[in-house]
Amino acid sequence: MKLYNVAYSGNSYKVRLLLAQLGIACEIIEVDILKGESRTPEFMKINPSGRTPVLDDKGFRLAESNAILAYLARGTKFLPEDRQGWARVFQWLFFEQYSHEPYIATSRFWLQHKPDSPERDSILRARREGGWAALRLMEDHLGKNDFLVGNYTIADIALFAYTHVSHEGGFPLDDFPTIRRWIEQVKQQPGFVPMTR
Repeated sequence: MKLYNVAYSGNSYKVRLLLAQLGIACEIIEVDILKGESRTPEFMKINPSGRTPVLDDKGFRLAESNAILAYLARGTKFLPEDRQGWARVFQWLFFEQYSHEPYIATSRFWLQHKPDSPERDSILRARREGGWAALRLMEDHLGKNDFLVGNYTIADIALFAYTHVSHEGGFPLDDFPTIRRWIEQVKQQPGFVPMTR
């Protein structure tokens, strides 16, 4: 297997984390998106959308981080087999991409990689309430559950990726003790690897 990866990207990290927890060896190919490497003709042949991560499993190429998680987790303890558990995991995967990542992850990217400007300030302001709403929803749910769906699943992996670094996007977790507890539980899972080494 090969993974076209961006080291600091939560979307790439979630795939690396699951690979590590499954004990699957994978060649990591770094793509420097800041230098436009995901927009080259060579990379666009790998993924026409020009985005990372991309998993190459012996010629089968799959993009979209949560689709990759589902592909790797099928038939493992990380994705429930029962219909309702399976559906709940996917509910959280869609929540992560629609209601969490667009606010918290994009704010982190703009703060880390874009110069201070009126445009940046406007973009960050537009993402504040959505990010806080996602965290409040998680805090409430995790107040009643150890993990997002039963035991530790790819739902936790998907949301952990950007939540544990949410402070880097201007969303500190000081007022979210339950999320902080959950983060520590995720870090204690067998095979855990940090985002960067």
